Amino acid sequence: MAEEQKPISESEKKKEDWMNSKWRPAMGWMYMLTCMTDFILFPILWSLLQTVTKQPITQWQPLTLQGAGLFHIAMGAVLGIAAMGRTQEKLAGANNGGAGTTTPSSGSSAFGLPTANPAPVTNSFGSQPLGGTPTAGFGSSTGFGAPAAEVTTGFGGKPAPVIPPFPER
Repeated sequence: MAEEQKPISESEKKKEDWMNSKWRPAMGWMYMLTCMTDFILFPILWSLLQTVTKQPITQWQPLTLQGAGLFHIAMGAVLGIAAMGRTQEKLAGANNGGAGTTTPSSGSSAFGLPTANPAPVTNSFGSQPLGGTPTAGFGSSTGFGAPAAEVTTGFGGKPAPVIPPFPER
């Protein structure tokens, strides 16, 4: 007997991807709770415990700073990459989380890396774009973005070195 597959309702879809859509906020809340306990709650409780037991009061050593603070470095990387990924998802038009994301239609991939055919870069400050012709620099007689003459002048009126064209690929 073959089982019939029923269409999945919206509420069932939301239940399926709860972890997919809520892991980023959960990581943020977990990190905030860890920092609050290690830097606020535990030092207060440590001092109160030493006061109640009539011990000399010593300073609390945060647990998350042991091991050169690797916990904070790792959480900064996780939360930073998660925030960057979510930003890219929002720019791409995804509104729910990881499921069903689309790729951006511009010249970059989902994480801002260039795709096969990026848009050409133009530069108005006198530098030479890749594969283009040399342009004049600041203070030259030809102006910004104009083709370089035989001799261009720099700020002091002295001849500037000629920029050789980039080799073709």
